[in-house]
Amino acid sequence: MHRFATAIAVAALLVTIAGCGKSEPSSSASGDVPKTSLTITLVSDEGVDPKVTTLTCDPAGGNNPQPAQACAALKKAGAEVFKPVPKSQVCSMLYGGPQTASVRGSYEGKHVNATFKRTNGCETDRWEKLGTTFFNVPMQ
Repeated sequence: MHRFATAIAVAALLVTIAGCGKSEPSSSASGDVPKTSLTITLVSDEGVDPKVTTLTCDPAGGNNPQPAQACAALKKAGAEVFKPVPKSQVCSMLYGGPQTASVRGSYEGKHVNATFKRTNGCETDRWEKLGTTFFNVPMQ
């Protein structure tokens, strides 16, 4: 009986040791979970149903047709592009088009919730920093 108890104790110890060092997947530098994961909702014109695309970066993916190019545009634009145009900003009244978009999710691990439009020069400039590839705007 003593040998049986010793065998159980050894087996329990081995199970405990085998479990050490295991951890859940994380968003560490291993790249398992992208730090940028966005949902982009585009309305390309008045009366048109919204089109939803997803984009992940590092690695590039999602259902955006050109995720690598969209991620490159996003990286070039940086986090500043998600900040709204200040109300005190003087902008040209050049209308850029009826398109609107919302972007929600995380950018480099930080929460974003931004709205884009093309109603004046400042808003159009902000939109164009990301470009039609990012927003997946259909070619006219």
